[in-house]
Amino acid sequence: MKFLYVPWRSKYVQQNGPDKNPKATKDVCVFCLKFSENNDTSNFILARFKYNLVILNLYPYNTGHLMILPNTHVQRLDELSTQARSELIELINHSINILEEQLNCEGINFGINLGKIAGAGIPSHLHTHIVPRWQGDTNFLPIIADVKIISFDLNKIYNDLKPKFEELTKLLDK
Repeated sequence: MKFLYVPWRSKYVQQNGPDKNPKATKDVCVFCLKFSENNDTSNFILARFKYNLVILNLYPYNTGHLMILPNTHVQRLDELSTQARSELIELINHSINILEEQLNCEGINFGINLGKIAGAGIPSHLHTHIVPRWQGDTNFLPIIADVKIISFDLNKIYNDLKPKFEELTKLLDK
């Protein structure tokens, strides 16, 4: 039997899922806790905007997996103001452009899982996923071994993407 070493997954597995953070409550989720810490580099928060923020997924499906989340703790799109929803869509659009430019990805998956049954790992806080894709980035390991190989350093990806999101912050704040 061969073993793959994926240390970034250990915290997720040990917690028995992302909602198991001991500081999390019914109204304060793991995302809200990270937002309140004001330690964006350690929490891989790429940019904060008026209504939303962009963060690297700590448990990525692929290199450069981003999430865009509202600054407020809501579960559904209809709980956001029109302005917050508009900004969310605008950020999805710009984030896709940044990923294509910076990572040279050949495709993108993006979406929202509403509710646990729909696949939301943290159903209490609305979040969108943007996942860069490349030809051949899938193989048999996720199917037969429930293992995904991600050969990148999260800190490097963060440092590569951060300047582009800082530029975006300035652009959208005008």
